Amino acid sequence: MPNIKSAIKRVHVTRVRAVRNASAKSALRTSLKRFENALKERDMETAQTALRGATRSLDKAVTKGIIHRNHSARKKSRLMKRMNKALAQ
Repeated sequence: MPNIKSAIKRVHVTRVRAVRNASAKSALRTSLKRFENALKERDMETAQTALRGATRSLDKAVTKGIIHRNHSARKKSRLMKRMNKALAQ
């Protein structure tokens, strides 16, 4: 446990940010899973709205610094590719 006041504050701030990041990451995973489930059930309307939500969640995660922008771009590209493949069938 730190003794210096600034170090104590750093520990506190780190814990607060870790909790915030974990909840945001969980929400991101949930939105991605919602799209996966809609695609699996062949519900294209729900899948399209879930895809919009997932891309929005990915963009928000990038702006909050939770994931890297290249990670987001790769995920969005793969989601779009899966959606287009499902629509083509």
